[in-house]
Amino acid sequence: MGWRIEDPVSVAGGNGIEWRRPGRGGSHVIFSADDVRDIVSVPDKRPIKPIYVRHFIALIDAAQDTAEKMRPKRSGTDERKYHKADP
Repeated sequence: MGWRIEDPVSVAGGNGIEWRRPGRGGSHVIFSADDVRDIVSVPDKRPIKPIYVRHFIALIDAAQDTAEKMRPKRSGTDERKYHKADP
């Protein structure tokens, strides 16, 4: 059983991926993510070929990597708080 176009559309929202159909209801669905240069265009045919699934998953990975880089870094334990004073 292969992926149908409904599968990546439903996965997209939970992973920061936007999707749209170009123009007047074209035969493809376009997937993109903020701050990720690549887009993925998936034909609306059933089942979706594995190469398109791999490209879609790579887009999700790139979006997650970008989101992690943009998150503020957590500092380690505040050493001043736990530093013992010298006698």
